[in-house]
Amino acid sequence: MSESKVGHDHGAEVGADNITRVRAVFVLTAAYALVQAVGGWISGSLALVADSGHMISDAAALLLALIAYRVARRAPDLTRTYGFQRVRVLAALANGASLLLLVAWIVWEAISRVGQPIEVMAGPMLIIACVGLSVNLFGAWYLSRGDKSDSNLRGAFLHVVGDLLGSVGAIAAAIGIMLTGWMILDPILSVLVALLVVRSAWTLVADSLRVLLQAVPQGMDVQAAEADLRTLPGVAAAGHFHAWTLTDDSVVATVHVQPAPGADPLILPALVASRLREQFSLDHITVQVDPPEGTISPHGEALSTSEAPEQP
Repeated sequence: MSESKVGHDHGAEVGADNITRVRAVFVLTAAYALVQAVGGWISGSLALVADSGHMISDAAALLLALIAYRVARRAPDLTRTYGFQRVRVLAALANGASLLLLVAWIVWEAISRVGQPIEVMAGPMLIIACVGLSVNLFGAWYLSRGDKSDSNLRGAFLHVVGDLLGSVGAIAAAIGIMLTGWMILDPILSVLVALLVVRSAWTLVADSLRVLLQAVPQGMDVQAAEADLRTLPGVAAAGHFHAWTLTDDSVVATVHVQPAPGADPLILPALVASRLREQFSLDHITVQVDPPEGTISPHGEALSTSEAPEQP
């Protein structure tokens, strides 16, 4: 049995540009969240208070993202040979989960206000919401210019987009109250904004869980990969194929192959690894060549001759 590993540098670099962008948006978000909290309390607007709570949560999430970036830059060691890159995935999961909790709180608070609308000062509410919209537009634009393959940055971006939607909802509520005097518009629009955030938050949580559960990357067909490898010259069988996402831009794979009669087993690892890189965009690949007298079951361990199924 022979084994080959392709690509051992698991300590991928963390983009300094992404860190700069998240840091700048964190400062803006934290500063404006305090202003909005005071304004929401003075004006009595749930839309502003909800958006302020959203922004405070986002500021905490952005701070968590910065901490995650710092930890992820640490080099691999003998205990954590893959490094600390998955700290970014954990931060993205925390971001998505905090968004879902915030949505639940906004909906609960809004329902309690529907039966007992609270007087809202629409003028100050509109001014504060417009300033918030400007801040969030800049933050969303600035983060969108970063590396979109970074789930941590994407989580920060989704938080800012949620803030942007919150500002739009607050502006709509303020204008509606000024024109109609209907205070109930404030909690209603708060719920609508919260629901708009759910899809993005759930997508972020689901993607993070896929990585942490070492699921096959989306779009990859394990059976198709094994079948493709069996078409290579010198490969008699291929199986026990596993692939999972290590970091945002790194996919790891392992596979067993068996040499065809007369084939040189020493050339198979490089041949198989090259094919997987080209066809499936994999980078860290481990290829194990099993003895020709055994058989390989798809998605299973190599079987010895005595364990192999009888041939018809």
